[in-house]
Amino acid sequence: MNSGMEATIAGVTLKNPVTTASGTFGSGREYGELIDLNRLGAVTVKGVSDEAWKGNPVPRIAETQSGMLNSIGIQNAGAEYFIENDIPFLRQYDTKIIVNICGHTLTQYCSVAEKLADCDIDLLELNISCPNVEEGGLSFGTDPHVVERVVHTVRNYAKQPLIVKLSPEVSDITEIAKAAVSGGADAISLINTLRGMKIDIHKRKPVLANKIGGYSGPGIMPVALRMVYEVCHSVDVPVIGMGGISTFEDALEFIMAGAEAVAVGTANFHNPYASIEIIDGICQYMKENLISSLAEIRGCVD
Repeated sequence: MNSGMEATIAGVTLKNPVTTASGTFGSGREYGELIDLNRLGAVTVKGVSDEAWKGNPVPRIAETQSGMLNSIGIQNAGAEYFIENDIPFLRQYDTKIIVNICGHTLTQYCSVAEKLADCDIDLLELNISCPNVEEGGLSFGTDPHVVERVVHTVRNYAKQPLIVKLSPEVSDITEIAKAAVSGGADAISLINTLRGMKIDIHKRKPVLANKIGGYSGPGIMPVALRMVYEVCHSVDVPVIGMGGISTFEDALEFIMAGAEAVAVGTANFHNPYASIEIIDGICQYMKENLISSLAEIRGCVD
C-alpha cells in the first residue's frame, strides 16, 4: 500500500483515508465475506446505544432515483453485545475501529461512552443527529449551545478521541462545527443524511412507515461537499467527509476540499466492493499524477 495514503485523525493513523459510514456496514461481518477488511483505513460500525434498540416500524427502506431513504431507527443489540461479540471480531483485522454512539438523552450518550471507555477501540463517533426526547424530539445537533454542552459532557466519559458527526439540517454548518470543537471534539465527520420522503401514488400514502426518512446517496454529494469545504475552512480539527461518495473521483473531491479522510456509505449497498475500488483508484491516481502523499492535494481548493 502506498505509504503516502495515510490519514491521521486525532493522533490515530489510518493506513489510507477510506472508512465506512455508520449504518451502512454493520460490524463488517457480512462485507468481510466479500472484501478484505484489512484493506480499509478503518471500519466505522453501525450506531451502538446503551441498551438494545428495536428500531422503527417497517417498511423503513425506499429506493429513490439517485439514492435511498431509510428510517431504520439505529436498530442495534446494545453496547454489551457489541463489546462481547463485535470488538473481538474486528480485532482480527489490521484496521482501525471507529464506534458510532447514539442516544435519545444525554444520559444515554454518556452511558454508552462510559461502557466503551476501556474497550479496545480506536475512536468514538458521536451521532448528534438523534432525536432528543427530552426536548420534544428535535435533533441534538441543530442548536450550537446544545451541541457544545452534549459534546463537553460526553467528552468527560469518553477515553478515546471523539469525532462528532454533524447533521446537515441546520442553517449554518460552521456554527455547529465550531460549537462541537468548543465542547471538546477531536475531529468532525459530516454529513449525516438529509430528511426526505417518498409517496406511493397507487396506495396514496408514504412509502416509509415513519413517512420521513434519511436521504443518502449520490444525490446529496454536492451538498455534502459544500458543507465539508466550509467546515474544513472554519475549524482546526481533522474532518471526515461523507455523503454520496461512490467513486475514487468523488473521494478525491472531498480530500481536495480539505477532508483528512472519507467515509463510503450508501454505495456499499449496490456495490459491496466500492470502498476497495476507491482505495485502489486513489492509489492509481497518485501514481499517474506523481503524487507521493495525499498531503500534497489535501485542501488544495482555496
